[in-house]
Amino acid sequence: MAHLRSHVRYEEMDIVNIAKEMEAMAQAGLHFSEDQFDRERYSRLRELAAELLARSSNLSQEDILEWSKAEFGYATPKVDVRGFILSNEKVLLIREDADGGRWTLPGGWADVNESPSESVVREVEEESGYIVEPRLLLAVFDRAKQRHLPVFPYHVYKMFFHCEIVGGSPRSTSESSESRFFEIDQLPELSESRVLRRQIRDFYTAVQKKDTKTRYD
Repeated sequence: MAHLRSHVRYEEMDIVNIAKEMEAMAQAGLHFSEDQFDRERYSRLRELAAELLARSSNLSQEDILEWSKAEFGYATPKVDVRGFILSNEKVLLIREDADGGRWTLPGGWADVNESPSESVVREVEEESGYIVEPRLLLAVFDRAKQRHLPVFPYHVYKMFFHCEIVGGSPRSTSESSESRFFEIDQLPELSESRVLRRQIRDFYTAVQKKDTKTRYD
C-alpha cells in the first residue's frame, strides 16, 4: 500500500493536502473534459501534483502517476472498515504482519459490490477467523483529521462497527498471524496507520455505556 514517509509532520501537511486536491481536480477534469487543450492542462496539473507528492514520499513521481492513472471519474475518498469486538470485556485485536507485527482492530478496504457492513463481516473473518454480526456504526472518521501515521497520498474515510461474534474460531491467516483478546488497560503496540489507542478506549467506553451515537470527523 503506497504511503508517505512517516517522518512527514502534520505541520508540513499543507503542501500534501494541496497536492491531493490538485490530483483530484486533474482526475475529474480528465474524466469529464472533451477539449484537447483542457485535457493537456489537466494532464500537466496531474504531473505537478505527482511531483509535489513525490517530494514527501518513498515513491517516485512515475510511481505516483501510475497510481493516479488507475483512478477514474470524480475523485472520492477510499473507505476502510474496522470491527470493534468485545468478549468478557476484552478487545479483539489481530497482529498485522504487514506492519511489523503491530496490532489492530480487524478490518481493511471495503470492496466494490459490498455494503460497508458486509465488508466488515468479510474482513473480520478473513483476518481473525471469527464470524460476526455488526450491531452499531460507532464512527466515521477522516483518517487525516484523526492524525493517523504514516500519511497516505489519497483521502480515506474510516468506518468502525461494533460487532458481536456469532461463529467461527481464531486462526492465523494470510494477512495476520494471530488474533487475541486484550484488557483495555493492557493494549499492545498498535498499528497507528489503522487504529489509535484513544479510538479503542473511546469505543470501549461507548459500548460499555450503551452509547449509540455515531462519532464523526
